[in-house]
Amino acid sequence: MGKSRRPLLVLFLVWALFLSKSSGAKTYKICSYNVQNFNVSKLDGLRILHLLTKVLSICDVCLLQEVRDLDGEAMKKLVSSLNGYNGFNYDYVASGGLGRGEEDKEQYVFLYRKQTTTIVDQYQYPDEKKGSEDAFSREPFIVYFNASQTVIGEFVLIPLRVEPEKALEEIDALYDVVTEIKKKWQVENIMLLGDFQADCGYVTKTNRRDNRLFGSLDLFWLIKDDADTTVTDMTDCAYDRFVVHGQTFLRGIVPLSAKVFNFKKVFKISMNEVLEISDHYPIHVDLKVKSSGQQQALLQPCIVLLTLITIVLFPA
Repeated sequence: MGKSRRPLLVLFLVWALFLSKSSGAKTYKICSYNVQNFNVSKLDGLRILHLLTKVLSICDVCLLQEVRDLDGEAMKKLVSSLNGYNGFNYDYVASGGLGRGEEDKEQYVFLYRKQTTTIVDQYQYPDEKKGSEDAFSREPFIVYFNASQTVIGEFVLIPLRVEPEKALEEIDALYDVVTEIKKKWQVENIMLLGDFQADCGYVTKTNRRDNRLFGSLDLFWLIKDDADTTVTDMTDCAYDRFVVHGQTFLRGIVPLSAKVFNFKKVFKISMNEVLEISDHYPIHVDLKVKSSGQQQALLQPCIVLLTLITIVLFPA
């Protein structure tokens, strides 16, 4: 073999090795975080930006709520910080400003890793839906994702941040959204997520008895009532929730992986530092990924092709 061809052979073999190694099993994490009045001025201090980057870097896709960033400056800054943090590249998709008054306009933002997640479609649920006019304070901004390494492959995320006094009504109205999305995209793998205010006086075991989202046998609540998604010691409330539609999606969840991310304990920081971002903690849940054997089977044709190319180009 000529010396000039050896570097090319090495490149081929390194590529094949990379394809093989990259198929190893790893977690796929969905997160939801009410980041409380998130705008560019919140990121003026590098300490807050760095802390938020550490928190969000665990997620493959994360719903951010209470975002006030119509010009995109805050999200650009956050994405730039994440891109330089852990070797992944990030992007985001955001709704327009949602809310009844001009001063109340907020956005839903989905932040995601480009290496593990792609967007299939998106849909802004209308404000004046016939039969349920003005059912939501901030209508869901719904995104259809593909995550090919997970066992379920594709899924839809439906976000909601409710007005506390209307928590029961807005949670119930999500049932209509699920019904519409199932027909619109012919999908079953649907997750509802966000700050539902689903505890502590706003939603109780008594007043939720007739609520369709709590009563449906096809919907599974992953964050339990005894969880605490709030930061301060003065509250102990499971406001933030994941709700999964269908047995297929439920089987695709790693058992007992739905948790509150108490990064105060994990990073050993003060409560005041946490409260500089929000008075909520993020919640997260893991999807099962394909086994290394399954992923190797998908990559095997590529490796075989590389081997044949090597034999043809670099005969003994």
